[in-house]
Amino acid sequence: MTDTTFATLLKRGVAEIITEAQLLGLLDSGRILNLKQGFDPSAPDIHLGHVVGLRKLRQFQELGHKVTLIVGDWTARIGDPSGQSATRPMLSPNEIQTNARTYMEQFFKVVDKDKTELRWQSEWFSQFTLDEVIKLTSKFTIAQLLAREDFNKRYNSGNPVSLAEMLYPLLQGYDSVAIKADVEFGGIDQKFNCLVGRELQQSTGQPPQQVFLVPLLIGTDGKQKMSKSLHNHIGIAEPPQEIYGKVMSIPDSLILDYFQLVTDVPEEEMAEFKKQLKTRSVNPMNLKRRLAHEIVSQFHSKQAADEAQEHFTRVFQKREIPKEIHTTVELRATGDLRANAEVWRDITSLLSDAGLVKSRSEARRLLAQGAIEVNGEKVSTDKVILKDGSIIKVGKRGFLKMVDSAKRKWETANS
Repeated sequence: MTDTTFATLLKRGVAEIITEAQLLGLLDSGRILNLKQGFDPSAPDIHLGHVVGLRKLRQFQELGHKVTLIVGDWTARIGDPSGQSATRPMLSPNEIQTNARTYMEQFFKVVDKDKTELRWQSEWFSQFTLDEVIKLTSKFTIAQLLAREDFNKRYNSGNPVSLAEMLYPLLQGYDSVAIKADVEFGGIDQKFNCLVGRELQQSTGQPPQQVFLVPLLIGTDGKQKMSKSLHNHIGIAEPPQEIYGKVMSIPDSLILDYFQLVTDVPEEEMAEFKKQLKTRSVNPMNLKRRLAHEIVSQFHSKQAADEAQEHFTRVFQKREIPKEIHTTVELRATGDLRANAEVWRDITSLLSDAGLVKSRSEARRLLAQGAIEVNGEKVSTDKVILKDGSIIKVGKRGFLKMVDSAKRKWETANS
């Protein structure tokens, strides 16, 4: 490897490698390495937090190595306990299958499908006997499993830790044995699970896998790791305007992390960004515009990124109404069609039915925060007067247009 390739592959966006010297030996051996990436289809979508590790897989593939993607159709039934303060509900087989299909479609937006082998845990675990389960559990003690930080915290605080959850790292670790993994990839919060795989391989006579851990990307709230459950995520399958707007909303303190972890912007350029931010010689908004454009281009296209940027400038910086509002709601079905009807509507149910909020209670919360506008004016009550063409704005990016199609059809017929 060249020094540049080495720096990109093993230094940029890397939290820890166990062990780097052995991994370098494997890379220098000239053989095609088997790179393990497992996922539990407990949710259907991939966000930028997942992309940090997926980009590393792609870089290894570009050097000729192969990814084995393991669908955790058994571990998903338990749910990964990493970082969890409570036991997760088990998923049904149908939920797992549905989530897996969507996940894989998005996975191959980043990772090369032609250099990836797909495996399902059920290939080996559906054949497991009770005897084999006992043999697997005998490899580790309760003390070893309770050394895991999240288990230890829950146990010491009196919160339950199920035996099924304790099986999770063993099952994930056995995947490495089943596919004879050379390297396992994961977030830094997966360190315990990955090391279990390394130990299980050694106990069965296999060479221990190397462990490649990437940092956790902080979400748009600027506080916790990116997660759908925390509503601080940026999904890679979201519309370009949504991705762009969310990237623009991240705190300035995360700009360099995002550039480093989810873009290909050269190190020299990022060093200049760092210098500019430190000396305050650049408006952070300009760097975020560049960052948002890079990310939208990566998952959609340059044209989509250009259009998202233009939309953001017009709607959020110049405070103009979007050229196109895809969400429209009928104003009325009957009445005096000659009149420009003004209709009282319950805005909480209106927004909930249109899908701009998850519930009427969320709409009421937004009302209380002054985050809902009708035709540019903030509203604070749930009953509002609307007419044909009224524009409702929800938060920073949600728009709803009222359409009196009955009146418009009447005008066309009588024109």
